[in-house]
Amino acid sequence: MADRIGTLVIFGASGDLAQRLLLPGLGQLLSSSRGYDLRLIGVGSDPMTDAAWQSRVAASFAAGGSASRRSTTVAKNSVYLQADVTNPADLTRILAAATGTPALYFALPPHVTILSIAALEKVDLPTGTVLGLEKPFGTDLRSAQALNRNLLKLVPEKQIHRVDHFLGKSTVLNLLGLRFANRIFEPVWSAEHIERVDIVFDEKLGLEGRAGYYDKAGALVDMIQSHLLLVMALVAMEPPSSLDADDLRGSMAQVLRATRSWAGELVEGDRRARYTGGTIDGRRLPAYVKEAGVNPELDTETLAEVTVGIENWRWAGVPFRLRSGKAISDKRQEIVVTFKEVPHRPYGFTGNPGPTRLTISLTPDSIELDLNINGEGDPFTIDRVSLDVQFGNGELGPYGEVLHGILSDDPTLSVRADVVEECWRIVTPILAAWRAGDAPIDSYRAGSRGPTSWR
Repeated sequence: MADRIGTLVIFGASGDLAQRLLLPGLGQLLSSSRGYDLRLIGVGSDPMTDAAWQSRVAASFAAGGSASRRSTTVAKNSVYLQADVTNPADLTRILAAATGTPALYFALPPHVTILSIAALEKVDLPTGTVLGLEKPFGTDLRSAQALNRNLLKLVPEKQIHRVDHFLGKSTVLNLLGLRFANRIFEPVWSAEHIERVDIVFDEKLGLEGRAGYYDKAGALVDMIQSHLLLVMALVAMEPPSSLDADDLRGSMAQVLRATRSWAGELVEGDRRARYTGGTIDGRRLPAYVKEAGVNPELDTETLAEVTVGIENWRWAGVPFRLRSGKAISDKRQEIVVTFKEVPHRPYGFTGNPGPTRLTISLTPDSIELDLNINGEGDPFTIDRVSLDVQFGNGELGPYGEVLHGILSDDPTLSVRADVVEECWRIVTPILAAWRAGDAPIDSYRAGSRGPTSWR
């Protein structure tokens, strides 16, 4: 491990990501029991005075609900450097302003991050330097492999933190406790007892001004490749021997190596759609192709649904459906495990509520378990009841958790190089078919549940 981080350097500090998510997460971390004494340097291409930057940092900390002596001190002592992060001379100047071991956080567009990493090859990095990168990690399998090779020219893998804030969500972390600390679940966590698994992240938001990135990515890359496959790996992995970074991430990689596009029957395959104009909660949304910055010729999907299978002993024959969509009427963000029907009911029982399900909600953090029990009144009629419980809130939000990992040089919640490449491998055939126009793109009204033909 590197020495404790002395300076956090944020590349792209004047951007929306830093102000809206990264700095509030840092403020939470500084005000928590895991707080750090560190120097904060913001780096951006836009001109900004130290005073203006310090005011922005303080406002972002406050927006995250943070107020402590430590966070106030860090904001007050923070500095801003206007620089070109693709220029080796500017990078040398930035590193000279850091004290102690630096952590460099790339809150930048992907192509700028790639250029900055290439420029860092010409700079003497301090021993123990840690790198934090935002998704996407490449734009396809080949570029992800190239990016990983270039990163390893700078620092060892254990000092590279590929940030997926989904892995910092308390619900996702609670999956580990739910599975491995409860004897009632793990014995039935296999194809013998589970019919299917659905991982869904539908949201009401539309494009929200993100055409520059989203129109080239789409729902498949933006959510399924970069987030939902990782959640699936946590749901489906074998029990790790420990929660050490190598053990946990090794178990995730093992599942993904066994994952292929679904080849079975009785479930839908891979499909995509794009929203037209509509209304959500009284707010009018234009058709996606009419949104500012969108190129209609790209045929970018705003709703993607992919079904995969995990070809190993535990999961053979179980479809895993991954779905994510924008401008959907109902915010549905959950993992649904559907159990198989019992093989036989004694003669005399009436009523059939259907298969039982375990629903793990990602927002809000909760679980709900169905049970089929004797109904009220007639004891021979089977009814459905649900047991539900709220997960306890973590001390930190998702970005607070991932920043804690970066600043303590603990890669447990970061995405390992081979995991990134496996996620790209899984979606590459689908992505190629869609970009070649080999699959139709359906449409759905903004504010609906999706294409009517999908139901």
